[in-house]
Amino acid sequence: MAKDNPFDPDLVRELATLIADTDLTEIEVEKGDLRIRVARTVTATMTVPVAAPAASPAPVIAPPPAASEAATAAAAKSAVPHPGAVLSPMVGTAYRKPSPDAKSFVEVGSKVQAGDKVLLVEAMKTFNEIVAPRAGTVTAIYVEDGTPVEYGEPLLVIE
Repeated sequence: MAKDNPFDPDLVRELATLIADTDLTEIEVEKGDLRIRVARTVTATMTVPVAAPAASPAPVIAPPPAASEAATAAAAKSAVPHPGAVLSPMVGTAYRKPSPDAKSFVEVGSKVQAGDKVLLVEAMKTFNEIVAPRAGTVTAIYVEDGTPVEYGEPLLVIE
């Protein structure tokens, strides 16, 4: 390590290895004027087993066409999550856009690729990016800006 360049790539590699080998999502080291922060984005996906169909399936009752969007979203949150649902990896506050005057990351009908940013969840004054776990089309969004969310709560559906 040269005296005029305090940056130590070996230290960064060691920190990255430490994060990869543990459950940590970020680590910061400070030595004199040098401060190094290494972080990783964590996405959670959940596989929901599907039961085999019964011999005579129960009738499916559709909600009335005049049902409000809020009632539909509440029903979707309380039911078993859709197989394409993107679930909240933490407790926090969901945001659909990067700032109050910006446009939303996605809308219903938006096409997304795996890794595209779809929401933010703020927890403990840290904004965590929620990324699409797979490519597809956003078919439902269950949260609005500033909505509190729980761990495992469906945020949106990508089909």
